[in-house]
Amino acid sequence: MLLLAAAFLVAFVLLLYMVSPLISPKPLKLAGAHVVVTGGSSGIGKCIAIECFKQGAFITLVARDEGKLLQAKKEIEKHSINDKQVVLCISVDISKDYRQVENVIKQAQEKLGPVDMLVNCAGMSVAGNFEEIEIGTFSRLMEVNYLGSVYPSRAVISTMKERRMGRIVFVSSQAGQIGLFGYTAYSPSKFALRGLAEALQMEVKPYNIYVTVAYPPDTDTPGFVEENKSKPLETKLISETSSLCEADHVARVIIKDAIQGNFNCSVGSDGYMLSSLTCGMSPVTTITEGLQQVVTMGLFRTIALFYLGSFDSIVRRCMMQKHNSHKACKTD
Repeated sequence: MLLLAAAFLVAFVLLLYMVSPLISPKPLKLAGAHVVVTGGSSGIGKCIAIECFKQGAFITLVARDEGKLLQAKKEIEKHSINDKQVVLCISVDISKDYRQVENVIKQAQEKLGPVDMLVNCAGMSVAGNFEEIEIGTFSRLMEVNYLGSVYPSRAVISTMKERRMGRIVFVSSQAGQIGLFGYTAYSPSKFALRGLAEALQMEVKPYNIYVTVAYPPDTDTPGFVEENKSKPLETKLISETSSLCEADHVARVIIKDAIQGNFNCSVGSDGYMLSSLTCGMSPVTTITEGLQQVVTMGLFRTIALFYLGSFDSIVRRCMMQKHNSHKACKTD
């Protein structure tokens, strides 16, 4: 029986290799490379820019707040490894006008050369009960989190194809893998990045361009602090079931995967489990990655059921507390 199982596994690996040969891309060298980071004035984006600068890259920071951009520029420049490195700052709202974004990217390429890596990190989060979220927030989050990644990617793709090289990173979220209480506006905008990345990767892979989708967990950033101000109790309690990550750690993981050309980028054990559970038809970079997903899928689904049960329990408890509090107020 064991021999039969082993033979089946070997046959499966050979079939996988023949049907879909997987060739790992050559790692991208950041020394002298031009890296554009949207949302690079704070949080994960700024830490990504610092990490790339430490490895010798030239950086273009794109964000709306000019004051924050200049402050981020000063922080990043402290980490230079040679006197040739440059940090260029451009203030623009990347979610509003594609032509404006296209001009910004053109301007950056004229000054620092073709874009070798684009990191789409600009984003925002609003948490709240579905019926209480302002209706305009739904479209605004799609503009910032989705179109704010579409526009810069569209602006760099032609040059990358011409050069037959490049990396494009989409920073999604674990809330872009699983829909959670309070994220009815936020999760769909992050889920959309997955579909964009999968379709785009299939288009650009023949041109030696590799797409990475990062799914960071809750991370200690100014955006997270702001989000917590309006976050429902249920969402807070669910978030507390996993630890808060540091932005610099998340940035290092994202850059490592992007350099290697990995499609999926997860952080921590929970992130690894979620990426395996939700892999679906997403691309893999190595046969080993595909086999790990096949082998662990059943186990991770079992564990996930316990997580989902605990989340439902949290929501029910909060609902009962609100109900009892409402009854007590009426009695008084």
